[in-house]
Amino acid sequence: MNNRSSFSGKLGFVLAAAGSAVGLGNIWRFPYLAAQYGGGTFLLVYLIIAVTFGFSLMIAEVAIGRKTGLSAIGAFKALDSRFGFLGLLASLVPIIILPYYSVIGGWVIKYFAVFLTGGGAATAADDYFTGFVGSVFQPLGWFLLFLGATAVIVLLGVEKGIEKVSKFMMPILVVLAIGISIYCLTLDGAMDGLAYYVQPHMSDFSVKTVLAAMGQLFYSMSLAMGIMVTYGSYMRKDTNLESSVRQIEIFDTVIAFLAGLMIIPAVFVFSGGDPKILQSGPSLMFVILPKVFESMSFGGAVGAAFFLLVIFAALTSSISLMETIVSIFQDKFHWTRKSSCIFVTVMSIVLGAPSSLGFGPLSFISWANMTILDIMDFVSNSVLMPIVAFFTAIFVGFIIKPKSISDEVRVTNGKFAGKKLFTVMIKWITPVFLILILGSSVANAMGWFKL
Repeated sequence: MNNRSSFSGKLGFVLAAAGSAVGLGNIWRFPYLAAQYGGGTFLLVYLIIAVTFGFSLMIAEVAIGRKTGLSAIGAFKALDSRFGFLGLLASLVPIIILPYYSVIGGWVIKYFAVFLTGGGAATAADDYFTGFVGSVFQPLGWFLLFLGATAVIVLLGVEKGIEKVSKFMMPILVVLAIGISIYCLTLDGAMDGLAYYVQPHMSDFSVKTVLAAMGQLFYSMSLAMGIMVTYGSYMRKDTNLESSVRQIEIFDTVIAFLAGLMIIPAVFVFSGGDPKILQSGPSLMFVILPKVFESMSFGGAVGAAFFLLVIFAALTSSISLMETIVSIFQDKFHWTRKSSCIFVTVMSIVLGAPSSLGFGPLSFISWANMTILDIMDFVSNSVLMPIVAFFTAIFVGFIIKPKSISDEVRVTNGKFAGKKLFTVMIKWITPVFLILILGSSVANAMGWFKL
């Protein structure tokens, strides 16, 4: 533990962990889910779930990492050898996600470059996005650029790379989010869009609302993928674990909310309040929003600022994904950071290329109407992550017991205000909901019912 890299203090940990949590899921997924599942109702449900369910899982993961001083692949085994498999499952998640996430990150850089050079109007064409992702060399080139930028930062290390970049990117991300939100709210008719976003629509509330909010939590808070275990292993004992987790939750939720303020009022104005446009899902960022920016005064500048914000959000998340994998190989094989980083980069290129080509030359490969990228996303996010989270709850609740986590939380100042909530959630409530999430995710992907 003494030779392990660490964050310089609480601010470094919080900004790096919050950077991991704030990613593409916040920027495009949260707004369209909110629009689809009752606006203010979804916001309220998500907030309740974040401060209970999300808090408990994040506390558990960060404490396990700090307690053992190891990444996920070794941390669970160190606490109980029978649960070594859980570390392996958790380690598979970022290995699967990083390659295809970097493909999408490459798309974001491409759009930013186009808007920055004054070509944003071209992106509003109906066939622009499909033409771009369906080609061969352009998507691959932008994918390699995004992955390369991630690798350079991770290669610099925890304090000099990840922490410094997070301290630089996260404040700018917040300023951009607030600035774009304010601008979008000044558009004629935007207040109606704001009302659509924040007012509860109880007629849209259902069990699906709760399941959608819980599913979003994984995207938003970097849970069940070994990241928080790894970042916890870099956390100093004199850093208050409980307040750090609370601050990460606040940061993540505020950015998700601001993403809705940036997107929903503007799209509402553009679409005349058409629910189908507002709830258009993944196409919102790359197909609908360019049309929205094209319809705005100063749309080119707003589009460039927006995609710069998304680059920062995507990069801080991809950095945490790669760092987690690098840490895994360092712990498992005792490789140097440089060797691990090179290996992970090459591996990600090999695994990511098919996802990039899956919309063009490899588009004939599909399953259940999903492309290669969609399949990777489904396996990691809808199957593995709920399984990892479920076994983590069982592991903490009934194997090492909640007291072991509570003791780690209290190391800094002897206090754990949320102990009772944590204990009840991790033992009894979280496992049940995770089974429901897994079942609903699989059913949704199979088309048995739609979230």
